[in-house]
Amino acid sequence: MLLGLTLVTAAVMAQDVLVVVNKTVSCSQMSSSELREMYLGLRSHFSDVGRAIPVVLKGGPVHEVFLHHYIGDNPDEFRTRWRKAVFTGQGAMLKEFSTEAALLDYVAATPGAIGYVSRVPDPDSVKVLMVSKGAH
Repeated sequence: MLLGLTLVTAAVMAQDVLVVVNKTVSCSQMSSSELREMYLGLRSHFSDVGRAIPVVLKGGPVHEVFLHHYIGDNPDEFRTRWRKAVFTGQGAMLKEFSTEAALLDYVAATPGAIGYVSRVPDPDSVKVLMVSKGAH
């Protein structure tokens, strides 16, 4: 069983994740700590003061890689964190999408939306953010 988990983890880690935003967002990069704060509900605006609307995938390898790499949580930890925030009145559950295509459509149509995918089939629909290590 441990070998199976190791193989799944290796496959997941090989998966690329692109952070995408609506074209109305003026910034083209952010720090990994800013991204983490946004997805933990600690930051609600981009550095250009535009409102941020983070969205997530319901599951899958891209979701797992994003959470591991940028948030430092596994899917259960992330969901539990948000459920606590909702229960205590400190936040609302993030909008979830079953497919990358649905997430991309939402980000493309919603000013301030930010999400993540494995690839962007139409580079004119959304902006890919560069995420740098550390704080800004």
